[in-house]
Amino acid sequence: QLRLVESGGGLAQPGGSLRLTCAAPGFSLEYYAIGWFRQAPGKEREEISCISKGGDTETYADSVKGRFYISRDSTKPMVVLQMNNLQPEDTAVYYCGAPAVCGSSIFFGDWGQGIQVTVSS
Repeated sequence: QLRLVESGGGLAQPGGSLRLTCAAPGFSLEYYAIGWFRQAPGKEREEISCISKGGDTETYADSVKGRFYISRDSTKPMVVLQMNNLQPEDTAVYYCGAPAVCGSSIFFGDWGQGIQVTVSS
């Protein structure tokens, strides 16, 4: 069973950067579209970025466009979310998921536990 594991969160100051990684022990992520999602307290989970199975298409929510970048690391089978110019409103628990295709509500495998990102001075 595909199970995704997030890492790399933590505390950042406004304007700072963090790098999140998504891996799936025992699986090669190149066969899956991978999306990053976040859920802030009192809000629903939202998709913020996704990379297609072939890596040729990337999508971003308007709230993170131009600040966050998604990519595949072929040397280590993982998907990276580089988050720059972080703002307090980016504070949330971040998850990666494997949608059937980017934007789909159908997912493969299990969600990870998520990882906390806190942006505060």
